[in-house]
Amino acid sequence: MNIAVTKLKLKRKSRQLEVHFNTGEQASLSCELLRVCSPSAEVHGHGNPVLVTNKREVNINEIKPVGGYAVKLVFDDGHDSGLYSWELLHQYAQNQQELWQDYLERLAAAKGSREPLLDIKVDYSNKG
Repeated sequence: MNIAVTKLKLKRKSRQLEVHFNTGEQASLSCELLRVCSPSAEVHGHGNPVLVTNKREVNINEIKPVGGYAVKLVFDDGHDSGLYSWELLHQYAQNQQELWQDYLERLAAAKGSREPLLDIKVDYSNKG
């Protein structure tokens, strides 16, 4: 049986993507995990994965279907170049604990952070 997604539901408040498969399985994947493990060339480089940091609060803005086999997720940080096939989403669902642990270990080794970068704006208009 080919794996297929039968339902996707984005839960914006909890930043979770609920995925239902034709196997009867169901999983809840965090937007952060989907972002830091994006299948895009930008993240995977040319065989040398890039460590994505500062994405604890990332969310999905849009889910675009690609044929009948995948979706393109548009994240609120502007990232939109990964195609998430049904098989890939199923792999993430089955292996999310290991993927997450691996990510946390890589992050710690690089002294990286999950916390979002502060967007500091300075207002110079008040010259009092």
